[in-house]
Amino acid sequence: SFSSLSFQSAVNVPRDFEGCSTLRKYFGQLHYLQSRIPMGAEQEAAVPIAWTEIFSGKTVTHEDIKYEQACILYNLGALHSMLGAMDKRVSEECAAGAFTYLRDHFPHSYSVDMSHQILNLNINLMLGQAQECLLEKSMLDNRKSFLVARISAQVVDYYKEACRALENTETASLLGKIQKDWKKLVQMKIYYFAAVAHLHMGKQAEEQQKFGERVIYFQSALDKLNEAIKLAKGQPETVQEALRFTMDVIGGKYNSAKKDNDFIYHEAVPALDTLQSVKGAPLVKALPVNPTDPAVTGPDIFAKLVPMAAHEASSLYSEEKAKLLRDVMAKIEAKNEVLDQFMDSMQLDPDTVDNLDMYNHIPPILMEKCAALSVRPDTVKNLVQSMQVLSGVFTDVEASLKEIRDLLEEDEAEERKLQELLGKVPPPQGSPPVPSPVLAEVSKECSKYMEVHEKASFTNTELHKAMNLHISNLRLLSGPLEQVRAALPAPTLTEGASWEAALLPSRSASLSGAPLVLSSGSAAQRFLEVFSSLSDSMTLLSRQKLFEEQLKKYDQIKVYLEQNLAAQENVLKALTDANVKYAAVRKALAEVEHKWNTTVQTLVASYEAYEDLMKKSQEGKDFYTDLEGKAAKLLEKARAACQAAEANRQQILEK
Repeated sequence: SFSSLSFQSAVNVPRDFEGCSTLRKYFGQLHYLQSRIPMGAEQEAAVPIAWTEIFSGKTVTHEDIKYEQACILYNLGALHSMLGAMDKRVSEECAAGAFTYLRDHFPHSYSVDMSHQILNLNINLMLGQAQECLLEKSMLDNRKSFLVARISAQVVDYYKEACRALENTETASLLGKIQKDWKKLVQMKIYYFAAVAHLHMGKQAEEQQKFGERVIYFQSALDKLNEAIKLAKGQPETVQEALRFTMDVIGGKYNSAKKDNDFIYHEAVPALDTLQSVKGAPLVKALPVNPTDPAVTGPDIFAKLVPMAAHEASSLYSEEKAKLLRDVMAKIEAKNEVLDQFMDSMQLDPDTVDNLDMYNHIPPILMEKCAALSVRPDTVKNLVQSMQVLSGVFTDVEASLKEIRDLLEEDEAEERKLQELLGKVPPPQGSPPVPSPVLAEVSKECSKYMEVHEKASFTNTELHKAMNLHISNLRLLSGPLEQVRAALPAPTLTEGASWEAALLPSRSASLSGAPLVLSSGSAAQRFLEVFSSLSDSMTLLSRQKLFEEQLKKYDQIKVYLEQNLAAQENVLKALTDANVKYAAVRKALAEVEHKWNTTVQTLVASYEAYEDLMKKSQEGKDFYTDLEGKAAKLLEKARAACQAAEANRQQILEK
């Protein structure tokens, strides 16, 4: 009986999956009931139905059975979300289905907690958390880096939609203080999962040996994670611990990638906005809601309340309309699918086809660097002077160490001669005479300084290579803008070599025979508008003949649609012919665009490398200045020791 699914049972459901089942059954039976008894707004059998709003605590009453259904759906979504929070993070199904069905099939004016913005907030929060579960599983399964990045980017997309709903003034007013807390938490998650997405894009760049891209992705991940940490103040310790762990991972990746690129690969680090954005991959699914599924709602307990023949008669006309609409929409969808596949196969972006205007201007990011250098005119001069000073100190150190080594070798040779004159047995071949303690100490110190110098010499050479690589670019950026513009690649196309030129000659011939009318989408919209204008207030005694007469109103629109759909084949043929003619131009433009982007990235990288080069140059100067002082002192000590040894040898010879 209906009492087993009474209002009280639906309100006081247990917080488990049995409660979800109860709500679904009750919702389905309400659907059966309202199809037989006029209980809608302002209908004969309507009764007052009262529920309490979740946020305001106010009691809201409507005389409409759909309000009861809407509240049950809301509670079904809420209960699913509670159970999802307690479940293991391994399922991609989520509670968004109930909220989505509520948003798409019921009025939003029943109560403020069923407004479009609140439902959008709930839907995207549910989808975002479900996508989080899938992301975690993908990382545990060691899926490919690019796939993990796309899954994480979709988490960001869901939370951005939720954030937009939270920023709505109506939503903020309804939620009160918790709106700020929720918004802060959602924004923290946006930055965190954006960092995870760019971390894995960096790992993909590493796999592809694109070391410049690797650096910028890891740097972006680090920046976004820092923003997440700022927003995470006041969050539980588990969140703080997760952020610290992620910082260790991303920080380590970035430092390692930057060091490798600075000293080994020397690849230009592109600007992040010049790289292709990461498109999200929505892989979660909302639990569907079907009020007429007997497996969920059970048998129709109101089946005998109204004769089925009368019920069938009332829905016959609706079915005829639905049949006509399904037929038309099936044709439109089939054509749209063909069109989508065709456009994907051509790989044409309407925003970039024949976009030659970009080559007439210096990109904003490059203009920004030129402007920055214009107020620092000594940039190149300072870098050159720094190189010269470093080279000078380096040379002085090398000269001092060489002189010390020469003095030691000369003293060793003189000592060997003295031993031979005195008739003493010479040391074994290759073994030097035993020097004085002072000279032995000098020799030991010299060897230590030589070893340090040789190790630093490699770093110094790499630094000079990096400087030479960037100085010419910095000179260019510091000069007139005309020179910068001239240094950027530009296409050289013959007259008429464009997409428009390729398409124009074939238009009249290809499209003759079928009128080029509105697109399928526009015609379908018009069809739906006219179709919905027919009154649905037909009596239960409507006859098939009347149905047919009413449906004839749409014959002209069907003809209009058929013409539109037939024209698509001719349009596709014209586009194919034009694309063939455009292929050579397209290839040339792609090559020029690649060179353009590479040049811009290289120039930007040179500007960004300046501060780092100056810092490393100063560190080199400080290191060699210190080593020069030590080498100079050691040289004086070596000279004095060698002079003393020579004087000692002379005294021995005189005796």
